[in-house]
Amino acid sequence: MLKLKPYKEILSYLGAMVVILVLLRWFEYRFIVLENQYEIYIGIIAVFFLFFGIWLSQKLINPKEKTIIVEKEIRISSSDFILNQTELARRNISKRELEVLRLMAQGMSNQEIAEQLFVSRNTVKTHSAKLFEKLDVKRRTQAVEKAKKLQLLPPTLA
Repeated sequence: MLKLKPYKEILSYLGAMVVILVLLRWFEYRFIVLENQYEIYIGIIAVFFLFFGIWLSQKLINPKEKTIIVEKEIRISSSDFILNQTELARRNISKRELEVLRLMAQGMSNQEIAEQLFVSRNTVKTHSAKLFEKLDVKRRTQAVEKAKKLQLLPPTLA
């Protein structure tokens, strides 16, 4: 501080510039923020609802389901189908029960099988029950699948 006199003029200009800049910033603040405060608040709220809408649409549109890929072995015989006579005899499956099993594998109902074989629906139910017992299954689909594994029915791609 000993020799500030030569810089006194520069310092006074510097002080005046700081005061003028502070006044300009205050006027700018007053003009932008205080005069336009409603517009600023409305703009902030609009931006908030914009992002909220984008988030909500993503939650509603995107499915919550996951795709699961199941790999299943499919047996395809390269030669003609040969009926497994030993398994047929071991399980004591009659020719009529085998016919019912083949028609089940084609997706026919009990009524359709009865009409095809010219028997009553109760007879078809009896044959089905005996087949389930002999193949040790509880459902038609299980009976068809097991019969294909035991080579009582020809394998298919479906």
